[in-house]
Amino acid sequence: MKAIVQREFGAADVLVLEETERPSPGPGQVLVRVGAAGVHTLDTVIRQGQAPPTMPPHHLPMTPGREVAGTVAEVGPDVPETWAGKRVVVHVGFLNGGYAEYTVAPAASLHALPEGVAFAEAVAAIGTGRTAQLVLNAAPPGPQDTVIVTGASGGLGNQLAYLSLAAGAKVVALYGGEAKRAAVTAVRGRDGAVPLTVDTSAEDWVEKMRAELEGGATIVYDGVGGPVARACLESLTRGGKHVVVGWASGGPVEATTAELIDRALTFTGVLGAPIRELRVLETHALEAVARGEVKPLVHPFPLAEAAAAHTAIEGRASRGKVVLVP
Repeated sequence: MKAIVQREFGAADVLVLEETERPSPGPGQVLVRVGAAGVHTLDTVIRQGQAPPTMPPHHLPMTPGREVAGTVAEVGPDVPETWAGKRVVVHVGFLNGGYAEYTVAPAASLHALPEGVAFAEAVAAIGTGRTAQLVLNAAPPGPQDTVIVTGASGGLGNQLAYLSLAAGAKVVALYGGEAKRAAVTAVRGRDGAVPLTVDTSAEDWVEKMRAELEGGATIVYDGVGGPVARACLESLTRGGKHVVVGWASGGPVEATTAELIDRALTFTGVLGAPIRELRVLETHALEAVARGEVKPLVHPFPLAEAAAAHTAIEGRASRGKVVLVP
């Protein structure tokens, strides 16, 4: 079979397509014929040898990839035969191996795909979608809320915009540059609601955003950090909530304790701490896609172009969830 093999840590070009031996499932495992494999920002960090200390060390050579959707081709010992031939999606965790035509996965982590959910959409739900559910749990939106979503053209921001609309909130979706505009304007709620959109590459974007807010925001979902997030924080109404999910711009938003207390703001970070009930979050994410509340934006690359997929993420040139298609 064909698989991406990484033999050293470094730049994206260490990801090379090779002919490898097809793996066999062990006890409690299944073999999945991969229909789509997710590519995550964390994958680019692991590739450089800079995985967070909460993860076990990665031994080379390795095939990256932790998010997979496809068809069960073979079941291992102690796994019910009823899984054979099923369309599934799974987050393989520390096993890796997803950037390939076939990969093994723990049977206990499998989700049978809901009817009508494509492989690439399922991959977007099993990793990025479960993070979106975690973010919403930290600050649930409702019809009374005005929500700012930074980086709304990315995989996570796009889903947060969909989910906020589904909850009845008013949504102001931020994106950076004309090339990313279509990814944001395509977002539609089931009732036809659309987000208000603002291009943060424009000189007067802050004024435009505040004009759209009409009095301020109650929630900020912040995956960008830096000056963009700072302007959003300053646009929160008294008692508002700022949820940090990352800082793609290179640095987190800066705020003082005195400022947060003075304005009665809630400032929350949802990543880094142990996450419980991952399977529940994954199930909710898949159900949201199956119901049509979320239509994940997908940026596909052929399996052989894994290096280009990593480069797109690192250069903030990707739009939506990046997936590899064998």
